[in-house]
Amino acid sequence: MTRVSVFSSPLLLGFDHIERVLDRVNKTAAEGYPPYNIEQVGEHRLRITLAVAGFAEGDLSVNVEDNQLVVRGKQEDTGANRVFLHRGIAARQFVRSFVIAEGIEVRGAEMLNGLLHIDLERPVPQPKITQIEIKNTGAKKKPQTKTIDVEP
Repeated sequence: MTRVSVFSSPLLLGFDHIERVLDRVNKTAAEGYPPYNIEQVGEHRLRITLAVAGFAEGDLSVNVEDNQLVVRGKQEDTGANRVFLHRGIAARQFVRSFVIAEGIEVRGAEMLNGLLHIDLERPVPQPKITQIEIKNTGAKKKPQTKTIDVEP
């Protein structure tokens, strides 16, 4: 079965990258660990909070890779010499990705009480108007005449 894209219209030129971003978002939406919140903390500021109990700052990394905010967590296996009667706390690695819009800046990240807070800022876009010059290339120009003196 062939997939028909919304962005295949000839009126939507240059939007093929948006389709790729939407596909990437769809793939990462199925991930469920670790849980997270996204909140607006100011007019142009956002905060992503991930529940990463059991992870230390050294077990986590936060990177921006091609318009994606990528959070990775990997714990050392500290239970190798321990005998668990019940193990309900997950000690697994994870990768959580967030597609971020062009121009959004990551301002910082901090750990507090098992929560990783990542602060983002969305700069205010400045309106931009560009005047395009219209050239007249189709009109016929008057032929230039050149007078040549011929001696008899």
